[in-house]
Amino acid sequence: MQPHVLTLLALCGTCCVTAGPSHSLRGSWWLSNGDGFFKLPGTVPGCVHSALYQRGLIQDPYYRFNDLTTRWVSLDDWTYSTEFKIPFNVSEWQKVKLIFEGVDTVAEILFNDVTIGKTDNMFTEYSFDITNVVRDTNSLKVQFQSAVQYAELQSQAHTSYRVPPECPVPEQNGECHVNFIRKEQCSFSWDWGPSFPSQGIWKDVRIEAYNISHLNYLTVLPIYDKASQQWKIEVEASFDVVGSKLVCVHVTVTIPKLQTQQTYNIKLQRNQTVKLLVKISKNVAVETWWPQGHGNQTGYNMTILFVLNGGLNIKKSAKVYFRTVELIEEPINGSSGLSFYFKINGLPIFLKGSNWIPADSFQDKVTPELLRLLLQSVVDANMNALRVWGGGVYEQDEFYELCNELGIMIWQDFMFASALYPADQRFVESVRAEVTYQIRRLKSHPSIIIWCGNNENEVALSVNWFNINHSDFNTYYKDYVTLYVENIREIVLSEDKSRPFIASSPTNGVKTMEEGWIAAYPYSNNYGDVHFYNYDLDCWDWTVFPKARFVSEYGYQSWPSFSTLEKVSSEEDWSYNSSFSLHRQHHRNGDKEMLEQAQLHFRLPQRTDPLRKFKDTIYLTQVVQAQCIKTETEFYMRSRSEIVNGEGHTMGALYWQLNDIWQAPSWASLEYGGKWKMLHYFARRFFAPLLPVGFEDKGVFYVYGVSDLHTDYTTRLTVRLYRWSSLKPLCSLVTSSTVIKAGKTAILHKEPVSKLLKRCEGCTRETCVVSFRLSTGSDLFSPTNYHFLSSLKNAKGLVKASITVNISQKDDLFVFDLKTSAIAPFVWLDVGSIPGRFSDNGFLMTEKARSVLFYPWKLTSKSELMQAFSVTSLMDIY
Repeated sequence: MQPHVLTLLALCGTCCVTAGPSHSLRGSWWLSNGDGFFKLPGTVPGCVHSALYQRGLIQDPYYRFNDLTTRWVSLDDWTYSTEFKIPFNVSEWQKVKLIFEGVDTVAEILFNDVTIGKTDNMFTEYSFDITNVVRDTNSLKVQFQSAVQYAELQSQAHTSYRVPPECPVPEQNGECHVNFIRKEQCSFSWDWGPSFPSQGIWKDVRIEAYNISHLNYLTVLPIYDKASQQWKIEVEASFDVVGSKLVCVHVTVTIPKLQTQQTYNIKLQRNQTVKLLVKISKNVAVETWWPQGHGNQTGYNMTILFVLNGGLNIKKSAKVYFRTVELIEEPINGSSGLSFYFKINGLPIFLKGSNWIPADSFQDKVTPELLRLLLQSVVDANMNALRVWGGGVYEQDEFYELCNELGIMIWQDFMFASALYPADQRFVESVRAEVTYQIRRLKSHPSIIIWCGNNENEVALSVNWFNINHSDFNTYYKDYVTLYVENIREIVLSEDKSRPFIASSPTNGVKTMEEGWIAAYPYSNNYGDVHFYNYDLDCWDWTVFPKARFVSEYGYQSWPSFSTLEKVSSEEDWSYNSSFSLHRQHHRNGDKEMLEQAQLHFRLPQRTDPLRKFKDTIYLTQVVQAQCIKTETEFYMRSRSEIVNGEGHTMGALYWQLNDIWQAPSWASLEYGGKWKMLHYFARRFFAPLLPVGFEDKGVFYVYGVSDLHTDYTTRLTVRLYRWSSLKPLCSLVTSSTVIKAGKTAILHKEPVSKLLKRCEGCTRETCVVSFRLSTGSDLFSPTNYHFLSSLKNAKGLVKASITVNISQKDDLFVFDLKTSAIAPFVWLDVGSIPGRFSDNGFLMTEKARSVLFYPWKLTSKSELMQAFSVTSLMDIY
């Protein structure tokens, strides 16, 4: 748990001064618009859109075209107001503060009709001294200015040169000049999200009173000292001392399970930050925190007691985790570049996972329950890492606490994305306050393994996304260095020496630094990380993908399931080319690209019923997305241990993107609300700790073994060939034993396809399919993988399978016993809107019978599942 959010505890003896009270103002406030036409209750934390919807004054903002019809909400100015009584005697306290943990975004704060301050940054905490204006009964107003209008005014005031991009592309139906306001960038729209630049108090607001001194923040940061081979903990505490006299403090730090108790004597004056170094004895065994799949997520309870003269005692509790992280950029044999990979606790770790965007346009809807659902789906799919993308928000404390608990590594962007930004003094000062606050808030979390200055802004300048005149380049270059290097980087290096920093993603890492922070070609496969998107080339052809050191973004779109779309649409919307479908697609030519990619290897749906055809098209887009990202990810997974033509040693695959912000076509593998797309089930398989990967190169069929295990394993590979027309394997082979070394890849099988087909009499590329799996001498097995020898639109012998199901309940789970009459590719089990996930889905069914488990996320019954259940396989859509 984060120490800075814990309540102060008073440890009172006979001469003890009570620690100061804290009074939250969360709950019901009044909300009114600029001309006073609307006056309604609004909840804090919350936002204007949620308040209007809860009172029935607007429809669900996500319904149909309501992102357009509710645009007026964001263009108006709104005021939150409340009256309250202080539940303690304010005259007993020397200082009283009003603290906002998060204000979204531009507002003037009036306390008892006195302006006490202004806000203009969504990402920082605001603290106001109200000692001289507070009474027993008080009024508080937060008068917001439209973020859209503010951003436009800031842009107009920046007259010396343009700061692109001015506006999003028309398909996004968005607002302009988002780079002039420190607000969630995607709230002005993105290519996967709507425009809802709301206003509101999005985090807690509270009154704090105190005498003598107040603990503003406390951070706990374990550091491993290589020289002494000893763990140390940096404890940093910031105090506000009320008077002018020195305050003497006796500090006791205790970690019972590490047999650690250390004491310190310090002196405080005015606003002062103190740093303490807690040494852990070498004689005590410290268990480290490990990423998911690599060990336990051990943490230790720690208490820090501050005893101040005057009898004031302040006690804080924290969870402290020990782990080291290194970003390794060093020469590689056989390559002209440098590596780019992470070591956790000295062990090289392949980062396998995805990219995280905000889970909702309205942060008050992002509950701890929703976060747990989404993050549990991350580890359930064998992922160990997420990149918190720089166009959203710095996530709430619960997000990082869950990542600590679940072993999910976080690549943390600062909130700058795909744009240039001003670098005037006011803007930079706001950013400095934001970055300092966020580092202090988050650096105690072991899950965060890297800070990144921005998303894609280096490459935007390098390859000139925004058509800047060459003569003006130095102006923008100077702004870039000012913002990300001289300020953000400087603050990171000052505040947190425990994890690496890079200025941008993609980047060439140290090569970018050597080139003055803007690389000539930031997409180099020989340095740093790469983002890769190409919708024109055949995604079944692995040779089109970059054999890069680390791939932090890549992806393909699909549509969410019909049950997800149905909630926000009407019957007239249910076709691929409806106005609703076109409106929901924010990526230019996105729907066309999905179908063009599909046509390379599949026939498009051919049933005549319009609704059935829409559902079939949705299904096919999910098939294509899953198969594309499977091919690409498996290429990255198998490239970790090899250098080919100077390229390889790939040590990270984070596909774009994990989750959805609304119900629309996107690159996500989890739909809005958490339902698994076919891709997410594929990810569970292709991110398995032991995996066979099959591919062809110049007519030769290869199978690689890929291991994320910590032990060498002796494995055998079983390869089977099936005729599409038969459920019985036509032939099979079992290879001799091969050792796959821990964390490495190995070639397990290599054979010309022509020879493989001859082995199975009667097989051709069009009539047969290959499946394969790994087994070890223990109970360890890999998922069964497959390789298509031809496009499925050319497959011969494929027939429409009749798949039946029997559902039974087993404790809290349900068992789906399936039977098929024929081989069925991409078998998709669906239970509509019943929340939960299957143990497997989207699979190639080559056996007559198969059992699949269903894990419900809420109470359900066999009869409800039976009623909602449907099954689709590829030939059903023709």
